[in-house]
Formats: sequence, C-alpha cells, structure tokens
Amino acid sequence: MMGGASNPQRVTFTDLEASIRSAYVRDERPWVIGYSGGKDSTCALQMVWRALAGLPPADRIKPVYVLSSDTLVETPVIVDYIDRALADINAAAEAQKMPISAHKVSPDISDSFWVNLIGRGYPAPSRRFRWCTERLKIDPANAFIKRKVAEFGEVVMVLGVRRAESATRAQVMALHKHHNSEFSRHTRLPGALVYTPIEDLSLDDVWSYLLQGDRPWGGDNKELVTLYRNAQAGECPLVVDTKTESCGKSRFGCWVCTVVTKDKAMEAMVDNGEEWLEPLLELRDFLAATQDPERKKEVRDFRRRNGSVTFVEAREAPIPGPYLFDFRKEILSRLLAVQNEVAQNAPPGEKVVLIQEAELLEIQRIWREELGDWQDTVHLLVADIMGCELERKQSSDFRFDADDAAALRIVCEHHDLPPQLLAELLNAEREVAGQKRRSSIHRRIETILSKEWRDLDAVMDEREERARVGAQFS
Repeated sequence: MMGGASNPQRVTFTDLEASIRSAYVRDERPWVIGYSGGKDSTCALQMVWRALAGLPPADRIKPVYVLSSDTLVETPVIVDYIDRALADINAAAEAQKMPISAHKVSPDISDSFWVNLIGRGYPAPSRRFRWCTERLKIDPANAFIKRKVAEFGEVVMVLGVRRAESATRAQVMALHKHHNSEFSRHTRLPGALVYTPIEDLSLDDVWSYLLQGDRPWGGDNKELVTLYRNAQAGECPLVVDTKTESCGKSRFGCWVCTVVTKDKAMEAMVDNGEEWLEPLLELRDFLAATQDPERKKEVRDFRRRNGSVTFVEAREAPIPGPYLFDFRKEILSRLLAVQNEVAQNAPPGEKVVLIQEAELLEIQRIWREELGDWQDTVHLLVADIMGCELERKQSSDFRFDADDAAALRIVCEHHDLPPQLLAELLNAEREVAGQKRRSSIHRRIETILSKEWRDLDAVMDEREERARVGAQFS
C-alpha cells in the first residue's frame, strides 16, 4: 500500500494516523477540514477523527472545523446526504467529546447562481466564461477561513486531495509543497496553511480505508458506495482557489453545470432508478443549449451589462451580452415548474428546494431597478405556477405598482424610449433622494445616457457607414 519506485517502504493506515496525531499536537493552529461528502474528503475526515481519538483527552483540545460548501444548486440527493452527515458529525463529536464541529457555507444571495443567471442575465457558464466557481465555491469557503484566521492568527486547511487523481493535481501539489514539512502555504489566503494527509493514497487505498468498519460519526459508508455506483462519479473538492481543478466530466456537484458537455453523473443516477431527477437534467440541457452560436442570437442581448456594444476586429456581429428579459422569464417559469414536478415525485422525506425565496426576492429587485419590471413579474409567476404568494418586502421608498407600470409604458411608447432607460433613471433618482449633496446624480445620469440605447439595426448601420468612409480614405 502507498509504495512506489522512489519509496518502496510500505506505509500503513496506522502510520498515517500516527503522522496526523503528530501534526495535530505540534502547534495551536486550528484545523479546517474540507468536506464535500465524496470519497476523498470522507477518507481524510475519517482518518483525522480516528487519529485524534487515539490522543488523550487533554491533548485533543485544538478545534477542528469540518467545512462543507453548498452552492445552493447541488444535486438534491447529495444535499440530503451531506446535511445528514453534518448533523451526525456534530452529534457524535459532542457525545465523544471530540473538538470537531461541522459547518456549511453558502454564497451570498446576491452571488447565487439563479440571481446571476435569471436576475442579471449571466449566460450559462462555459469553459471560456466560468463565472460561477468564484462566487459559489471559492468566496464562501474563503470567507469562513478568513474569519478563523482573524480569530486565531493562522489556520491549517486539511484537504482530501491525492496526487493520483490527475497529473495536474500532482503538479500543483508538488509546486506548493515545502521541503521537509507536511504543511504548505496557501497561495491566496494569508495565514492559511495546507495539509494533505492522504495525498499518497491510491483509489483502492481510499475505498479500503472507508470500508474497514463503521464511521466514527455513526453508520458506515455503504450509502456512499451506492451513490458512486449509481452516479459513476468522482467528487468536487472544497474549492478555495482558481488552481483547484473543477469537477471534471463525471462528478458530484452542481446539477446546473454547463461547463461539461454532458452531466454523466446525473444521467447515471436517472438510469439507475432516480427518475425523479430527470426534469433537472432536462433543464440543465436546456441551459446548455444556449451556448450554441445560433441560439445565442435568439436569447442574448447584443449589448453588454454595462450598456456597451463590443466587436472583435472584423467580426460582423457584436459579442453577445446577458440573456434577454423575456428569456430570463422563460427560465424562471421552467425552473418553478421543475421544482413543482420534482417535489411531487421525490422519495418520501426528500426535501427539494431548487430556488430559495430570498433568491426570488433578489431577482425581483434587480428586475425592477434595472429593467423597469414594475408589475413584479416574479410574484406573478410564483403565484401562477407555484400557487402561492411570494412575500412582498415593505419599503420606505415609493414603489411603482402595476397601474404605474402601464402608465410609464405608455410614456415610453409615446416618446420612443426604452423602458429600461426610464427604469435606470428613476432608480438613480431614488438612490440619491433625501441626500443633502446631490452632485453624484449628474454623473449617474451621464453614465446612463452614454449607454447604447439604439436597436441592433441602427448600430450595425453606423458600423457599416464608418467602415465605408474609412475605406474611402485608406
């Protein structure tokens, strides 16, 4: 086990646990264990737990935080599995008087997947524009770690990563490994060190360790084996920097992931009896289809979010911007319908929430302020599709209602103004209302008016005219 040409000596699991105990008692820096619920992170946690259990109670007082990252778009089966595991970890740690506590972090609502995709119109993530990883995974985990660094000065991050996972992983680990030290400095988090106790284990080693008895926090890993068998999947590690590899082609992770061509893990789950997940797979494929060049022309604005129009050299069409408002409404309608369907067909006890109420409220706020959606379309869709009323936040500011929206649309049509232009101007005025110094309003108005408000035909006509005049003088 764990032998190689350069190190023929066999290292046992007992040796590894002894090494972990030595690393733990070496200093007072608390540990943060990244836990995704997958095989490698479970192996690392299980090994650390058993190692610390071998210490006298007086020596195991340094806190160990088990950190799990929930992107809010994880596969429901995995969310349920991890939530139960975190609850079991906390209960068992208290009963066994272990210095271990489990914590789950999530992105801020304003950074969530649906708020960005449906609210702001960000296109489905791709390899060229993977806007999701930092917002959904890196930032929430790093915020937790930074709080612990501020509290303790330094922390040790324990990650269940292995050299054998991939050549890229091995190169990154070798690059940051300190000679003659088990710890390495984190490249992006000052005050954080990285410890990878299972780095030399093979895949067979991991499963052998996981299946050699019960878990320290109760139960065994047979359910984990079943998850892997049904999903034919790898796992997503706790992501704390951009060098950490993404989930890959077959993985446990976000069910909305469109970075991969096909979600093989989800497809395998459906094929192996989890048919109730099929609507999620269909919605994911619906989003992935918007990456097709021809589809982009139909569903995305020709303007960027900042109101500019960008061309690349001699490219005929502008670089597409965010999803059009009508298409965002279509996505939300499909998502709410899928949530209804999946919730009805889910196994007993399976709680399914695909989009949170706080996300819906944030989407509505963005639509009102940026797009002039004064009739509160989100509320209407929720009532029509879900059959329930979405909470309406009370505000001290004046809010337009549906009648006001109709009147403003008439004004826009009469003066040939885009409703979004009027919406942004009104929002700019609202933000400075009541301030003693209102000088900033002039800059805001200038910025808004400088955006491209013409239609695509007018923009292209101007571009062709400039090219024609330029050719005459060249």
